[in-house]
Amino acid sequence: MSPVDSFHRPRIASLVVRQHAELVAFLWVQRESLLAQEPPAAVAAKDIDDRIEANMDGLRIAGQAAWPSLHQQLQDYPDSGELFAFAWTAIEFNDPVRLSEAVGHAREMTPSPDGFIGALRWHAADRIGRHVRDWITDADAFKRFLGVSACLAHSVDPKNLLPRLARDPDPRVRAAGLRLVGVLKRTDLAGEANAALNDSDEGTRFWSAWSLVELGHARLAQNALRAAVETPGKDRLIALRAAIKGGPETEVRAWLGGLMQSPQTASIAVRSIGMLGDRGRLGWLVERMREPPVSIAAGASFAELFPEAPWDELSTADMAEVGPDFIDYFSDSIVRVPLADKVADWGRAAGALRD
Repeated sequence: MSPVDSFHRPRIASLVVRQHAELVAFLWVQRESLLAQEPPAAVAAKDIDDRIEANMDGLRIAGQAAWPSLHQQLQDYPDSGELFAFAWTAIEFNDPVRLSEAVGHAREMTPSPDGFIGALRWHAADRIGRHVRDWITDADAFKRFLGVSACLAHSVDPKNLLPRLARDPDPRVRAAGLRLVGVLKRTDLAGEANAALNDSDEGTRFWSAWSLVELGHARLAQNALRAAVETPGKDRLIALRAAIKGGPETEVRAWLGGLMQSPQTASIAVRSIGMLGDRGRLGWLVERMREPPVSIAAGASFAELFPEAPWDELSTADMAEVGPDFIDYFSDSIVRVPLADKVADWGRAAGALRD
């Protein structure tokens, strides 16, 4: 081996390791963005999983040599993807010092340490179990939040600890605990969820209402869920789906019809068609696709009703393709809207739409 080769080989290796670290962070964020779509782009997200795992293998092979790159990128870009890569590696390498460091970074992230929770979700439940058992009873509220979030990620029942978590003095822990009540169908804690409808914390009220639907007590949650639907917020569509699930259908449809009459809630009413499973409304949805304020909602409902449709071919991010009204309405926003005529043609060919 020449002196030149000897000089360059470690540098090349470090660049490769850095690339693995960067790709784990980048691809995970891309995956989460796909899953956050309405409806979730689950197939596309699944395709990314193998690429994430391949780059995780690179970090495994690098071993301790991975830490300089992971540290540097988290320092330079303290965001969710970088935290995911760092926390995942700390758990994978069973490194308590780095895991504690990751918890510290997660604590600084607002409104939620998604990257850290994502790392907990990626690992098997038994791999993180001992950490979760320590956190969920810790005096530190943030660690309790991480513990209950891990239980949510893996649908693990903390048994007799759950009532205490549902009444935790910290609102984030309380909300997550009440959400877990619904996920696990803990009907014995329906009383806790009902009492929490009057909680001072908005998130706690919301997840208690959501859980009541899951527990079969939708009537108790109806007012809270409808209020969440009618008020702009990050959980609006989750509330809509829960309100529809809670029924009864006749009442729900009448309520949604009222929402359609207001410009502030019309898009929510259009989005509900997909959640209702109403494939017979395709013609109506096509007409809504021609209206900029509700076009995205109409497209999302279509995608949910007809997952077999080639969405990429039936939609566009170029507003020039759909006309000046769309250009004016969306301005510089980066969005994807349905192409109504192409959707109609596809519907006719598929036998889902008749003239």
